[in-house]
Amino acid sequence: MKKQRVAVNDRMQAKYVYYRTEPVGRNFHPEFKPELTPREMLELGVFGGKYMTDCRNEFPASWFRRAKLCPERHDPKLNYFGVNASKPLSYWKKKGWIYHEDPRGWFQWYCRYYMGRRCPDDERQIKRWRAMRRHIAQIRKNCPPGEAECRPKQRQALLHWAYDSRRI
Repeated sequence: MKKQRVAVNDRMQAKYVYYRTEPVGRNFHPEFKPELTPREMLELGVFGGKYMTDCRNEFPASWFRRAKLCPERHDPKLNYFGVNASKPLSYWKKKGWIYHEDPRGWFQWYCRYYMGRRCPDDERQIKRWRAMRRHIAQIRKNCPPGEAECRPKQRQALLHWAYDSRRI
């Protein structure tokens, strides 16, 4: 694959440049197996619709055709499970979990990774993704199979991390 230059200029990043070096949706780390694509996540309803409303030019238009977005505010009703399962960005910054190249957090990293960018933060983000499996175990332990009303916050949080919690 030919290296592709991407220049980013949005509300959170100006004059940021990165390169896509892998084919879209391919050549992931062997331990990273997300169940949902970024497009599927946006269509299902994640992050109260507030995520990625000012950076559409960076990603394929198809991701946003049926995305549930709300540029004005975070609206939990747009989430698949209809609940707020997010902490504000300020919380994530305070914890030191935001990588400087991805100021919006994990989902921005995943979108860029999915599109073919590889960066020094990949290993850390994949470890964080894997750590979310504990929520799958809790849902399986405490909920009857297929009962989507059981633990909706945990299920929504799993959707935010590309786990398809509708199938648990």
